[in-house]
Amino acid sequence: MNRTKTPRARRAILYVPGNETRKIEKAVTLGADSVCLDLEDGVAPNRKAEARETIARAFRALAFGASEKLGRINGVGTGFEIDDLEALVPAHPDGIVVPKVNDAEELRWVSARVREIEIREQIAPGSIALLGMIESARGLVNAVAIANADARVEALIFGAEDYAADVGATRTREGLEVLYARSAVVAACAAADIQAIDLLYLDFRDADGLRAETRRGAQLGYVGTQVIHPNQVPLVQEIFTPDDAAIAAAQRIVDAAAEHLAQGRGAFALDHKMVDMPIIKAAERVLARARAAGKIAME
Repeated sequence: MNRTKTPRARRAILYVPGNETRKIEKAVTLGADSVCLDLEDGVAPNRKAEARETIARAFRALAFGASEKLGRINGVGTGFEIDDLEALVPAHPDGIVVPKVNDAEELRWVSARVREIEIREQIAPGSIALLGMIESARGLVNAVAIANADARVEALIFGAEDYAADVGATRTREGLEVLYARSAVVAACAAADIQAIDLLYLDFRDADGLRAETRRGAQLGYVGTQVIHPNQVPLVQEIFTPDDAAIAAAQRIVDAAAEHLAQGRGAFALDHKMVDMPIIKAAERVLARARAAGKIAME
């Protein structure tokens, strides 16, 4: 699938219950890359109608600044999803998060409904992104197809808790029980040239644990993670942002590669190390993350 749109930074996706106005008003001031107003797990069934109205009002009235405006609907097949989309899409969020995606057809169905509402409400067709959540064994084995389901799909999000429950795994601090699934989501996203967003670290009081888990996710290839508390935002966004030394090193590799390519040369030595295409691609990814985070100018 042709991906021409420059990806935005999604280092932290902060979830906020959609029926809690005070928390929403605070969330939009925190500088999180993405603020996701939740209609699913964070809202009781008897409060969902109220939450739809609150989220739509927030999308229209609040200044989100540079933060991406996301709304998480209830899963396809729950019976809530149509009402969720009818409430949220006319308020023109930047994207819709679709939980518990089991196959590509579910995202195509959501995309078609979003397009119908965009046309009706005179919103530019295709302007609202989709982020699909992989939270089950079925979703995982279909992850490549889900990642390529529709041009709106910009990211997949790994839901470790629901996935572990679905396969009967016991969650541990080490996380070996979800390592295969965690890696498979990254691979599916890389194959489709979309973003991979990592699991949620539930203990928001444990900064050291969050730091270690976030670094592990970055090492696996994730570009961001999910958070549930304001205090988690600056820490994870710092970890997913290349530092000045990494940016300088990556720029040096890319510049040297361009020079050698102009001379018709492939692999070359730099600082007594061989540089070939995988090293160049890794450097390009560092620069892309730095641009998305605003540390260097867009090309």
